[in-house]
Amino acid sequence: MVLFGSFMDLLDATIVTVAAPAIARDLGAGDAQIQWTIAAYVLALGAGLITGGRLGDQYGRKRLFMTGLAGFTVTSALCALAAGPGMLIAMRAAQGLTAGVMVPQVFGIIRASFAPAERARAFGAYGAVQGLASVAGPLLGGLLIDADPFGLGWRTVFWVNVPVSILALAIGAKVLPESRSSSTARPDLPGALLAAAGVLLLLLPIIQTETWGWTWASNVLLAAGIVVLALFLAYERRAAGLGDEPMFDPALLRIRAFAVGLGASVPFFGGIAPFFLTLSVYLQNGTGRTAWETGLVILPYALGSVVTSGLGVALAARAGRVLLVTGSLTIAASQLVLWAVVNDGDEPGYLLLAAALFIGGLGLGLAAPILVNVVLAGVPGRNAGSAGGVLSTVNQIGGAIGIAALGTVFFTAVTESAAGAPALADYGRALGIVLLVSAALYTVAALVMRALPRAAADHTG
Repeated sequence: MVLFGSFMDLLDATIVTVAAPAIARDLGAGDAQIQWTIAAYVLALGAGLITGGRLGDQYGRKRLFMTGLAGFTVTSALCALAAGPGMLIAMRAAQGLTAGVMVPQVFGIIRASFAPAERARAFGAYGAVQGLASVAGPLLGGLLIDADPFGLGWRTVFWVNVPVSILALAIGAKVLPESRSSSTARPDLPGALLAAAGVLLLLLPIIQTETWGWTWASNVLLAAGIVVLALFLAYERRAAGLGDEPMFDPALLRIRAFAVGLGASVPFFGGIAPFFLTLSVYLQNGTGRTAWETGLVILPYALGSVVTSGLGVALAARAGRVLLVTGSLTIAASQLVLWAVVNDGDEPGYLLLAAALFIGGLGLGLAAPILVNVVLAGVPGRNAGSAGGVLSTVNQIGGAIGIAALGTVFFTAVTESAAGAPALADYGRALGIVLLVSAALYTVAALVMRALPRAAADHTG
């Protein structure tokens, strides 16, 4: 039952990517607003993860899981009712915050509900659910938009959450056990707000570049973001010095494996979310494919990930670093293959697209599920919990930064390439730029990963 929350979170992230072009057409949303529709959710989720986990430890994981799920239900309905891009972006941010409350409870409830010998199977089921969500998201999104039940169009990708979540709330109230931690640490709400504000100030001028241009105000916002993040670090250092438990203890940066892990996570996860957003826009606006056809094109990527994720988890305790490097380089290779497919200006056939995407999925399955645990192998056990929470948060923030930077590169390239209305070649050139940058990011990630511990940690005990 508790795995449902994680399933809905990943399903929602992937399903909205496929729906993005339809949302833009119906609401008259600009390119920057479409980026914010995705980035607002990811950023809010990342901002809420550590605080949500602390709240669950203190007030009860079942209580917080049910609260987060109820909030996710309400905000999904409000997303579906959005009258314009601004309301949708605001509700997506709220939806991300509710997911940030719900998702961290999954791990706590599993740890509290299963004996150590059974946790491996429980976490294996968690991985399987993640794989299922990655497959179901693009297909379900495409099916709902093309079928257009009740004439609701893209709104069905949010409405579908409501009845399913209500059913889950009824079942969860009966079957989920309550648990909490003996720790008395208070949630670090000021730290979470400072971190989110700092990253938001950095993302704002980047995403709005096409609309605003690069002005003195953009420089002021960037500078303000840097100042706020510096204040965040100073606040966290002071909190740690007073014996509190900050959301990010700067002392973690002195642990080599953790610092290297941050350096690998940002480029790795920064390439995933913008890739699927720009690919979806290319397939629908460029090649003229429907949302359902777009989901079918993306499906091989998800299937490739499912094929190798189990293998990656099984071998992580012996060859985690090798799997990470291999997975990252495999994704980089798939991006270069896809670049060759889309860059010649012709409409690519399904098999060529599917082959390139399947290769990328194989790489993702090898690396993504084990990255945090390989990093934690080099972190002392007393720091593993806080380090894992920070890494998970950084993964989400890296995704938001990637959407801001690569999404802006894509949409700006489309506009600058097109003399009038953008054509297939314009979208192909823009996607080609994103693919080359993305391949470089994964190559950098692979090089950094070589400094990680050899094998993954086992923190299931």
